[in-house]
Amino acid sequence: MMNTKIYKSVHTLAEQLMAAAEKDDRKTFEQLYLKLNAICVDNENTPKDHPIQWETLADFTEELEDAIDVYEKALQKSKAINSKDHLSSIGYSMATLQIEIGQKEAAISSLQQAKISANKIPDTDLKAEIDQLLQSLT
Repeated sequence: MMNTKIYKSVHTLAEQLMAAAEKDDRKTFEQLYLKLNAICVDNENTPKDHPIQWETLADFTEELEDAIDVYEKALQKSKAINSKDHLSSIGYSMATLQIEIGQKEAAISSLQQAKISANKIPDTDLKAEIDQLLQSLT
């Protein structure tokens, strides 16, 4: 279970990051990104560590290879707590970036893992998106 205070601050930062991105406000975006990164780093390997903060950080990481690395970290955190929801959503997000940088085999692997995790979740939309993307690649 994620610490409520941390969840709220991560959620608020995500909303502020989206607003800054929509306004093309680089300075604010970069400051907010650094705050979010600090939360992740400060909580890493503590009882407050949680995949949500890493997944959110990856969502806003602009360099695709760096974002994939952060998603990979989020996946490891998800496996540690056996969170099928996070394993599914992170695997899907990671695959979309792997496709963008031409890593088709890695994307297929990420999607296959996400599909296995998604068997145990109620989110039918995510299941359908994983299936569709996987079918388009194979």
